[in-house]
Amino acid sequence: MENASAQVIVVGAGPVGLWLAAELALAGVSTLVLERDEQRSPHSKALGLHPRTIEVLAMRGLAKQFVAEGAPVPSWHFGMLESRLDFTGLDTPYPFMLAYPQVRTEELLERRARDLGVTIVRGHSVTGLTQDDSSATVEVTGADGTSTLSARFVVGCDGAGSTVRKAAGIDFPGTDSTAYGFIGEVVLDDPPGTVISMHNAAGAVIALPIGGGRYRVTGFDPENQNAGDELTLEALRAITSRVTGTDYGMRDPSWLTRFGNATRHAATYRKDRVLLAGDAAHMHWPAGGVGLNVGVQDAMNLGWKLAAEVQGRAKAGLLDGYHDERHPVGEALAEHTLAQGALITAITPDGQALRSLLRDLIASHPDLERTLAEKLAALDITYPPSDPAAHPLVGTRAPAAEPDSIIFGALHGGRPVLLDLSGGGRSGRAAEAASAMGIETHSGPFAETGGPDWSGVGAAIIRPDGYVWRAVDADSPNLESAVIHSLDSLEATSF
Repeated sequence: MENASAQVIVVGAGPVGLWLAAELALAGVSTLVLERDEQRSPHSKALGLHPRTIEVLAMRGLAKQFVAEGAPVPSWHFGMLESRLDFTGLDTPYPFMLAYPQVRTEELLERRARDLGVTIVRGHSVTGLTQDDSSATVEVTGADGTSTLSARFVVGCDGAGSTVRKAAGIDFPGTDSTAYGFIGEVVLDDPPGTVISMHNAAGAVIALPIGGGRYRVTGFDPENQNAGDELTLEALRAITSRVTGTDYGMRDPSWLTRFGNATRHAATYRKDRVLLAGDAAHMHWPAGGVGLNVGVQDAMNLGWKLAAEVQGRAKAGLLDGYHDERHPVGEALAEHTLAQGALITAITPDGQALRSLLRDLIASHPDLERTLAEKLAALDITYPPSDPAAHPLVGTRAPAAEPDSIIFGALHGGRPVLLDLSGGGRSGRAAEAASAMGIETHSGPFAETGGPDWSGVGAAIIRPDGYVWRAVDADSPNLESAVIHSLDSLEATSF
């Protein structure tokens, strides 16, 4: 470890840490990832990628492999209600939840990070952290002893029990667990013919295939709610039989675990030279399978901003914008996972009545169903600008109608993109100004920007994470000057 050095140290080699490290390396920042475990876990805590996460992968040219290997699921549940949320009508090229094991996700993201030059050191735990005005220093313990490493910044992607967060003195307020769910991965000798999702007064059970003849059985058992109880095969059989009427001949468990609904949210995502992302910033009941997805989106938001700060390209406030934009997302995450957990654990008569009411409301109100679907898919996220005079599109997702969208392709290099939609090259010298900043110009019009919100747009600058940074209307008196002014006003000087 004595020879290890980097501009940024990322702690944790899960999907969040690996994606962040790859984003930093893509921008030319030397990055070191420290991971306490010697090997990747054989267990996939997460089993799915939601639409916005697949869009994130598409922006870097990785989505095709994931989609080719995964299984698209056109609808998904909210709190295990019988009325499933239809993803097929969502405004995205990926209108589905992609069933994809976390183990494979980590394998591919680690390969990408290494290919981009990231150094990943396993079997080394961060046991302490200090910082000053110019650097952050971590104490690292491994088989070769204890040493210290310094970098410009340290990012904690080390899970809900984050050592980085604790050592930095960042508060993690919230609530302790009041309910416990279970996960068992087993062989089923008499498997169901389809995915099982059942909820009744006896509890809740979901059973789905995970490959290799094995199934994941997960849910809520009201008869086993002691915090210290370990999950046994007998207990898994019992709850499955009570809810579904059979245990499907389950045997040979490879993973038995329980989890609580403790919900906590970091008071800040940045404290000087220490930042947090993923579960280190927010822990919650794993309802809806959104945790990994929100964490990767944290990393996508942070990567380009942190790179600009490290390389001296960021103007004041750009890096602080990470907390400003993602902290509200964490708050919304806590709210809707708590709400889903309340629905999943609602086994009393009044709880069942609430579930029935919500089921019928969702089934009879398409707008409500779409709102919940967009929330799970993370397609509802916008980053409102601080300037009330900003164009209405600023902070919204750049639309893409097809997987091979020009917008996705233009973002593969991790730099912003200037979209010239004027149809007659009216942006003129703006393309030259953009090029001088390292921003490519792509001329349209594009089919994916044909919606009503874009009908009068003459040009738009898209951030590296796929959100609109600036926009100029086509009827601007001097489109060229307006675009150049927009380029000058960006919170970074070059890319």
